[in-house]
Amino acid sequence: SNVAMPAFRQVGEKQLPQEIVFMAWSPKRDLIALANRAGEVLLHRLANFQRVWSLPPNENTGKEVTALAWRPDGKILAFGLTDTKRIILCDVEKPESLHSFSVDSAITYMHWMEVTEENSVLTSFYNAEDESNLLLPKLPALPKNYNTTAKIFSEEKSDEIMKLLGDVRLNALVIGGSSGFIEIYAYGMFKIATVTGVAGSCRGLCLSSDLKSVSVITEIQDSPDSEADITYFQASELDTSLLSSYLPEVTRMARKFTHISTLLQYIKLSLTCMCEAWEEILMQMDSRLTKFVQEKNTTTSVQDEFMQLLLWGKASLELQALLMNQLTVKGLKKLGQSIESSYSSIQKLVISHLQSGSEALLYHLSELKGMALWKQKYESLGLDASGIEEAITAVGSFILKANELLQVIDSSMKNFKAFFRWLYVAMLRMSEDHVLPELNKMTQKDITFVADFLTEHFNEAPELYNRKGKYFNVERVGQYLKDEDDDLVSPPNTEGNQWFNFLKNSTHLKESPLLFPYYPEKSLHFVKRQMEGVIDQCLQKPADVIGKSVHQAFCMSLYKTSRSEESTPQLFKLPFLWNDKTSNIHYVLFTMLDNSISKIHILRRHTDTSRSVNNGILAVEFGNINNSINDTSDSRCYSCLDAHFYDDETVTVVLKESVEQEGKERILAQLPLSSVYTDEDQDGEFIWDSTKRLDEQSGEISTRTVFLENQWRVLENMKAQYVSVNGIRKVSCVLSSNLRHVRVFEMDVEDDGEVEEEEEE
Repeated sequence: SNVAMPAFRQVGEKQLPQEIVFMAWSPKRDLIALANRAGEVLLHRLANFQRVWSLPPNENTGKEVTALAWRPDGKILAFGLTDTKRIILCDVEKPESLHSFSVDSAITYMHWMEVTEENSVLTSFYNAEDESNLLLPKLPALPKNYNTTAKIFSEEKSDEIMKLLGDVRLNALVIGGSSGFIEIYAYGMFKIATVTGVAGSCRGLCLSSDLKSVSVITEIQDSPDSEADITYFQASELDTSLLSSYLPEVTRMARKFTHISTLLQYIKLSLTCMCEAWEEILMQMDSRLTKFVQEKNTTTSVQDEFMQLLLWGKASLELQALLMNQLTVKGLKKLGQSIESSYSSIQKLVISHLQSGSEALLYHLSELKGMALWKQKYESLGLDASGIEEAITAVGSFILKANELLQVIDSSMKNFKAFFRWLYVAMLRMSEDHVLPELNKMTQKDITFVADFLTEHFNEAPELYNRKGKYFNVERVGQYLKDEDDDLVSPPNTEGNQWFNFLKNSTHLKESPLLFPYYPEKSLHFVKRQMEGVIDQCLQKPADVIGKSVHQAFCMSLYKTSRSEESTPQLFKLPFLWNDKTSNIHYVLFTMLDNSISKIHILRRHTDTSRSVNNGILAVEFGNINNSINDTSDSRCYSCLDAHFYDDETVTVVLKESVEQEGKERILAQLPLSSVYTDEDQDGEFIWDSTKRLDEQSGEISTRTVFLENQWRVLENMKAQYVSVNGIRKVSCVLSSNLRHVRVFEMDVEDDGEVEEEEEE
């Protein structure tokens, strides 16, 4: 027979320096994400397997990547770190973290799916998503120059944060961990369910596209006392029908909370920018004066020294030395400019960023409160109006504190300007320089202003020395931005403020829910942390309530493995789960050793329990590929190493010849399901005994022998072991058993009509 072209076209091959422990193809583009043993996350192109970017492991995020998942739109890659128990959402365009959160367990598996369910309520919600964009001003981008922390806003617009929101159509990130930990995050950010009660460590998770059920594969240690060598796999199905029956409400609530999380991130970054705009030079005044106190011999207080200079124009020799030798005229000018530029940057950030961010936050929280009050729709999802009310109040307090900061900046700028102008002239006089006549004019009002500033800001505070190592707090803005202090060093003076006195004396207004509480003693960071804490509580409740409604619908023990012989990373292990969206069937692929041959087993479950055939299981073995030898003894000669669903109709497998000898080849092949499920109900005949593990009754499972015709190719010179595929992009990536050698293929090069398979029972 004529020698056929090998199926599938190889488009790249690489030997990699580090062992690869995870691979995931992008759902939308020819990109593959890899994680390696060193904790790096890499993005490669299909063509020549060229590297696009790499994200090295980071102290803050973590070093041990144990799960990867793409958001269905392919714009965000999520990866889970087991050592720090963090999930990072990373931009596909550049290796930067857009958002991250912690979970309570070591992460072992992630799956990110899109909800395909359509209904009119949802469609109208999807279309109305832009309402808030019409009502709210566009969030201004964070300034370019503070790019160290605000890395995520390196563009001039804040569209980076919008990337995080992504498409309005609901998608869900399902995270599994050790000891039965499962959580579902809507849009990858808002936790909508915390599921408990599943035994073992998650090795596979799959949420059906209608949100009715989650399939889980867990690995359970046989018994706690035995050496943890023997573990067994179990497949369970969880009923999440609360999510599907309240799909529009869940979507709407999740979307709101996603907006809220995004805004909190924006406010946090704005604050970071403000802290960076505040420079250390502003501390100079305080530290110079403190040093002066420590070194001077006279008993006159610093305040009086300056007062004497102001009123009599004469300075003590010590003050002269401080001003002329340490501060200097040049230094004074520089300090004045620093204060001016720094304060005005901070002021701009408060007005444009903090305020617009918090107003948007108030808007979304108020909408959420309205939803919470619509009890018949939202109560059963755990949305709680009183909690949201508290969150609104906390945001209000934050806005008040930001306004207070504006006032402090405002008065500080005025004070420093007048003080520096006076001091500048005084110092020019000391150096007997010519003083320009326009600088010399100082009205009585100006003198009073400076005197007031000296009285209020230049008083020595010994107790401050123990707290801060300085006697003075002339500079009043920094205390709002310093994160280590909950309390302000010099809170604003509220004496004589008519509104405060009015509130103090009015019993009714004190408890009024309409007035946001004001914390005069507290720093901006304290109020922000309080706000984040309260909002966090709001975010937690639905997940617990929805999680409690989830229950196990089905459970079966699959098979036992012994850990010792397996050095391969857990990440690549079969079993593999797949959800066929159109017919809502869950498939589980796994291999069990059967007479030293690994057959591939396919377990399929209809999630719709009304069907007569709910579960079916089949084993598939691969017959001799070149059908020339019709020797039956040779028909079962391939073991399956790895198997993944390529699309709803096809499974991609890596096979090896089971008689292991030199020169035996490994094979990449496509297995069409049509060749396995020939007759609709044939897989229904197996009736398992639920008291036993599946591998104890493997003799009863009917086996199909499949002969691959032309959907296969030999992988020459490669000890292939694992495969990762994407049927949408029609690509596959094969990895060797040493985890360093990679080959990528385009899978359907020529379509010569349907491939006819032969079956033999």
